[in-house]
Amino acid sequence: MRLCGHNECMVSGIRKRNDVRLAGVLALALFFTAAVAACSGGTSWGAPPCMPPHYSVTPASAKPGDTVTVSAPDATCNPRYGANAKVAVTVTDSAGAVVLEELAPMNDAGGFRFEFDVPAASAAGAAVVTAMPHGVDWCDDTGRNNRLARSGDFDRASCAMPMQMLTITK
Repeated sequence: MRLCGHNECMVSGIRKRNDVRLAGVLALALFFTAAVAACSGGTSWGAPPCMPPHYSVTPASAKPGDTVTVSAPDATCNPRYGANAKVAVTVTDSAGAVVLEELAPMNDAGGFRFEFDVPAASAAGAAVVTAMPHGVDWCDDTGRNNRLARSGDFDRASCAMPMQMLTITK
C-alpha cells in the first residue's frame, strides 16, 4: 500500500533530513556557546572564577644582599582568603636550588607586599620567583568558591604555576 506519491515522499524525506541537519547545527552551536561561557568564567551556574591578582618582582635584577620586593594589588573580584591569609613566596636560583621559602601576610583580597634580601648562596643567572596563596586552592577555575575552610588535602585545578623572573648578578 502506497501512502504518498513519489514527489511527496521525496519532499518529506528532504524535509526530515533538513530537520535533522538543523537540529545538529543547533546542538553544535549550543555546545560551543556553553564551552566559550565556561572557559571565560561566565556561566549562570555560579560565580565566575576569582583568580589571585598578578604579582610583580622589583627590581628585575639584583645581586646577593640586595633587597627585592614581591607584591600584588588587591584582586578585582572577591577571593575571600580570610583575615589570617598568607602568601607563600619561593625563589629558585638558576642552578635549581630553592634559596628562599617564606610565608608572608596577605589580605583578604589577595594583596600583599613582601621584601627579602637575595641570599648570598644564590647562583647567578635567571631565578624564578613564585608567590601564591598558602593553604587554599588558589586556582579556582571551577566557578565555585573553594577557598572556604575545609579539612583534608586540597587539589589545585588546572592552572599554570605563576612565575616571575629575577636576574641574580654577582
